Amino acid sequence: MKTDLSDFRQPQKRKFDIKKTKTKVADVYADKDDYEAQITKLREDINELQDKMYAHHRYSVLVIVQAMDAAGKDSTVEHVFTGVNPMGVEVHSFKRPSEDELDHDFLWRSTVKLPARGHIGIFNRSYYEEVLICKVHPEIIEKYQHLPSETTKDMEKLFKQRYKSICDFEQHLVANGTRVIKFFLNVSKEEQAKRFLDRIDDVSKNWKFNEADLAEREHWDDYQEAYEEAINETATEKAPWYVIPADDKRTMRLLVASILLEELQTLKLAWPDVGAEAKAGMERSKAKLAAER
Repeated sequence: MKTDLSDFRQPQKRKFDIKKTKTKVADVYADKDDYEAQITKLREDINELQDKMYAHHRYSVLVIVQAMDAAGKDSTVEHVFTGVNPMGVEVHSFKRPSEDELDHDFLWRSTVKLPARGHIGIFNRSYYEEVLICKVHPEIIEKYQHLPSETTKDMEKLFKQRYKSICDFEQHLVANGTRVIKFFLNVSKEEQAKRFLDRIDDVSKNWKFNEADLAEREHWDDYQEAYEEAINETATEKAPWYVIPADDKRTMRLLVASILLEELQTLKLAWPDVGAEAKAGMERSKAKLAAER
């Protein structure tokens, strides 16, 4: 792939402007066969590095995937990570919080799902919902999150504090060996409508359609503003956002997989040195096995 992956990375010198950001770019594959060949090779390379990271047992990777409905979050996770050793990969999808989760701070339910050393953790939606859906629907905070009145009386201040808490949280993760990689799958309103219609017309996809998604579509502009602000407030050098054009799913998956591989390649991974005593034991075992042949 000849595409400059840094073009999709935030922060950049200029602030992220969602209205000026493309939801479709030139295809990064020639045809279906080329796409399959590329995604297969990327999976193999990711798996090899994940195996090394698992053995090295010093780093972990947190992958966050955020997007509007029907942008392709589930399929991206599936297509990028199929074939990667499941022993070292965990996927968590964050739906509406439970009562127990609401009785804790907004980062708590994500914190308990963080990846262990040697693992890749994938958050399909995440704590960013607290500055996205809650920004569009602040009544959720007032009605369900059991916060004291002095905290909720100034919503602008509350969200500024949440951005800061997120940045501090991610800085803490990075300082403790967790690489944080955040993807916003940027789909157009027109493409979202096409995918909703496909879910309605295709019996095998009916289960994916929820009429409530159309109600949220009415808030499209509000969500776009919320994403723009969240990305600008929380994109840091150590925990960057990657804004991925999502109108073509194959290009989107190849970009996500390529960026993930590139990020993994920056980790200082090494196979563990088992030590002289263990090596001597292996030589003895090798000699015994050879004698059996």
